[in-house]
Amino acid sequence: MIARTVIRRGLRLLALALAVVVALAGLLAAALRIQFTGAPEPWAKSTGNDALWLGHAWVDGRRTERDVEQLAVRLRTTGIKDVYVHSGPFEYDGRLDPAKYPNAGNFVKWMRKHLPNLRISAWLGQTVKKGLDLDDPKARANVLAGVAAIMKQGYDGIHYNFEPIGDGDTEFLDLLDRTRQHTTLLSTSTPQIEPYTGMRLAARAVLTHDKYWSEGYFSQVVSRVDQVAIMTYDSYTPLQSLYGGYVARQAGLALDLVPDSKALYIGAPAYHDHGVPWLDAAESVAMAAEGAKLALSAHGRRERFGLALYVDFAATEEDWREYLTRWR
Repeated sequence: MIARTVIRRGLRLLALALAVVVALAGLLAAALRIQFTGAPEPWAKSTGNDALWLGHAWVDGRRTERDVEQLAVRLRTTGIKDVYVHSGPFEYDGRLDPAKYPNAGNFVKWMRKHLPNLRISAWLGQTVKKGLDLDDPKARANVLAGVAAIMKQGYDGIHYNFEPIGDGDTEFLDLLDRTRQHTTLLSTSTPQIEPYTGMRLAARAVLTHDKYWSEGYFSQVVSRVDQVAIMTYDSYTPLQSLYGGYVARQAGLALDLVPDSKALYIGAPAYHDHGVPWLDAAESVAMAAEGAKLALSAHGRRERFGLALYVDFAATEEDWREYLTRWR
């Protein structure tokens, strides 16, 4: 009898917990759907300050000048001003092997010839969960040595992408500070900003690492860079309208936190292998553009704000069409 009572009580508590989770999920969905309402202002679109992540083939010898010429034909019709070309990754001890970017010098030279107004940054990073330990001063010193070496290839700047960086990570801030001695153009990809109070801790409990950054830590990172690109994809939202609202929420938070003097990029998912079928259907360049336009309309005109397309080798013609028709 006692055992059955305990089981019934346990089942009631479980049912209550599930009901709370469902209710909270419903509230979140409603909040995001509300974010994706209204009509954006006609002026809310690209100002010619967009970005594009480029794959490793551009610097490892697989791409030729003819490929750069073809890329130039496409990019001249866009508002893309910055490209981040994958030139790493770092080794787990922080070293950057020059053998990973043997064609970087040629790539930069060809880009200067065919797209002279674009800024070119070396996209560098590594997993920092059971991988590169940025807490290790020697590893950070190795990273900086690699940065110094690769800048000699003619890049305009450095674009970092370390994942996952936890909220409040002071060693990452130290790395950003010390990178300044090697480049005048510094940018970084960032996780999403905590959408609503309590979500960062809840996500961390499930994922065992920070999916979101607090507004305070995001601002500390922003103060140390010239450009910030928020990776707004992999949102886990199941519908296009919810993803659009999620992007609007992220862009709205960021617009209030990033000074006008710095470039703010909203990551747009030009790829189709999320690993979850409903994410492939929900997340798109079109919905990222619509969310960004709604946030910009609510915030007001801003010059240094744009989309960052991820990533060239996965982008389809439909992705490019959505960018040109929904954002340009």
